[in-house]
Amino acid sequence: MVNKTDFIASLAKGLGVIEAFRAERPRLSIAEVAEATGLDRATARRCLLTLHELGYADYDGKFFTLTPRILRLGMGALAAMPLAQLVQPWLDQLSEQIGQSTSVSILDGTEIVYLARAAQRRVMSIGLMPGSRLPAHCTSMGRVLLAALPEPEARAIVERSDLTPRTRHSLTAPDEIMARIRQARADGHAVIDQEVELGLRSLAVPLWNAHGRVVAALNTGVAAVQSSAEELVTLYLPALLRVQEGLRRVLR
Repeated sequence: MVNKTDFIASLAKGLGVIEAFRAERPRLSIAEVAEATGLDRATARRCLLTLHELGYADYDGKFFTLTPRILRLGMGALAAMPLAQLVQPWLDQLSEQIGQSTSVSILDGTEIVYLARAAQRRVMSIGLMPGSRLPAHCTSMGRVLLAALPEPEARAIVERSDLTPRTRHSLTAPDEIMARIRQARADGHAVIDQEVELGLRSLAVPLWNAHGRVVAALNTGVAAVQSSAEELVTLYLPALLRVQEGLRRVLR
């Protein structure tokens, strides 16, 4: 536990304001940031105007949006992570081989964070890149990562997640989601059928290190043009498993 004298509250508030911006809500007003962070409007305003002054946010008089400069805060750390460096060539080769976009992510609380990505075509309305975040409970990578956890820990994460449905196919009952997580644990992979976005299906497998511990997840996301989501398993699982096995020998 950090001593109170060592804790900089203003820095914590500023970081909270930055985290309020998401792919689904890139433009926020002062009132919206205050609501999202729990800060009072005056504090939220000062944080936002500071970000604007430093070049980390644009301001049109009503809404704030983060600028590309904000990537300096995270891209350096992501790029320096050995895991991201190790998996990128494998992703590039896999994506070229199957003709679909591929990604690797890790679990961070109730969300997955993209570490590396090889894009063939855009199948989501939002652009994904290293550092992008999505809910863990309704994504294929999230479910295989949750499946690697002890059941009580996975359930605790699901129960504190925002289960607001993203599409008409989204599961919102914790028991139903846990059943899919248990299925992913039994199958060794997870398939998502338009739960994150209409028209998108995805297939994911866990990535183990040489010591047998799940350290990340690998997936491919495709347009929902097959007659069933299960066809993804036939079409793409063998290729994902080959990469899974190859990376298992080199991940530490």
